[in-house]
Amino acid sequence: MGIMYTLIKSYLENRHQRVKFNNKLSKWDKINIGVPQGSILGPLFFLIYVNDLPSVIPYTVSNKNSSIVLFADDMNVIISEPYIMNFERKLNIVFQIMKEWFDSNLLSLNFDKTYYMQIITKNKFLNKINIEHDNKMILQTNFVKYLGITVANTLSWKQHFDTIIPKLNKACYIIRSKLYLSNDALKMVYYAFFFTQ
Repeated sequence: MGIMYTLIKSYLENRHQRVKFNNKLSKWDKINIGVPQGSILGPLFFLIYVNDLPSVIPYTVSNKNSSIVLFADDMNVIISEPYIMNFERKLNIVFQIMKEWFDSNLLSLNFDKTYYMQIITKNKFLNKINIEHDNKMILQTNFVKYLGITVANTLSWKQHFDTIIPKLNKACYIIRSKLYLSNDALKMVYYAFFFTQ
């Protein structure tokens, strides 16, 4: 099979984990699926694992106005469709295909982080549509946070600014009070509040 196969196999096989809760440890249990949490290679293996998902959704292949964006364990399906009935139909088809793909690959959708959003102009009202996954309704949202940026359904920056300005104000206050902080501490403030935003 080769050295690389043997190396990856040894990395993924015979893994065990346990949970600590209220200062009590559970018994060790064998992990049969998945990648080691918190590992450097975990996100890469996950991306390799889900890499074929965009190819199973027909609108990403046949429609130049649609795409899937994968980043680590985040996925965004973007459908550009001016007609609301077609948008609803396409999105429901995509979720049905994704359900089948998730089931066959032993994965599940995190409903706490799953929304759909209609991009609209400021003077247009949202249309009420029903999007389902696994017989559950997907909630509509007016904004979503993606890679540190809050994207509003009107493509306005207001929500993003309202989220980030208080954090940056705190960092500015701490940096202005630099009399009490070393350069290393100031760098930590910079990376915690500015760099990551």
